[in-house]
Amino acid sequence: HLEFRLALVQLHVSKIKADNLGRAQKIVKEAAGQGAKVVVLPECFNSPYGTGFFAEYAEKIPGESTQVLSEAAKECGVYLVGGSIPEEDGGKIYNTCSIFGPDGKLLVKHRKIHLFDIDVPGKIRFQESETLSPGNSLSMFETPFCKVGVGICYDIRFAELAQIYAKKGCQLLVYPGAFNMTTGPAHWELLQRGRAVDNQVYVAAASPARDESASYVAWGHSSVVNPWGEVIAKAGSEESIVYADIDLQYLADMRQQLPITTQRRNDLYSVNSVQEG
Repeated sequence: HLEFRLALVQLHVSKIKADNLGRAQKIVKEAAGQGAKVVVLPECFNSPYGTGFFAEYAEKIPGESTQVLSEAAKECGVYLVGGSIPEEDGGKIYNTCSIFGPDGKLLVKHRKIHLFDIDVPGKIRFQESETLSPGNSLSMFETPFCKVGVGICYDIRFAELAQIYAKKGCQLLVYPGAFNMTTGPAHWELLQRGRAVDNQVYVAAASPARDESASYVAWGHSSVVNPWGEVIAKAGSEESIVYADIDLQYLADMRQQLPITTQRRNDLYSVNSVQEG
């Protein structure tokens, strides 16, 4: 299995959870029909993104939203990276991505580990930590194609996470994310390309579609970057599906031509995980 098709679902997210779930299910089916084996939904795909919404839309896992994901994965026979949802557990709320296998079973649950707390004067202030708690583990899952590492949105800014995933054998990194109209044009694509070229991996980031009427306006432009740092697939701002063929032979060739992995000076520096996920 040296090649497989990846699909990113740039979903239009509304305030009506049932509509979001229904549309997500329908689009996952469409992507699978086009040959996608791994399908990625965007961050906060079942509810509007904002500190005022997280508690209201939060669910247990398993719960309503993950039930829909599990059924969709099984019905379509795909690996489904369930974007993220606000998850309630033990009185805390997490920004959580659940990944399901083609048998509908939960493979891993990634709770966003770096919370989005930023303040750019005159542009944007956002504090996820007002309502969310951070996860404390790294998340990877196996497919017949390759191992995949998972991060959510702000997690992509931390190069160490991607380095550790690559070191542990991940050849694809997926980041459901919702960058905004300030950080989106500045850093969204740059960060994906940086993570891809530094680690010689494929990087995929799935955003919600842009909704100008929402309190938080997502940048959109879901995209896939290859290990050479080229953007090989990219959406606009509206609802759509982005497809890319992930070529693991190409990745292996890249690593042979530019053998940075074997040229690392492990005697001088290292990036390691302190806690095993």
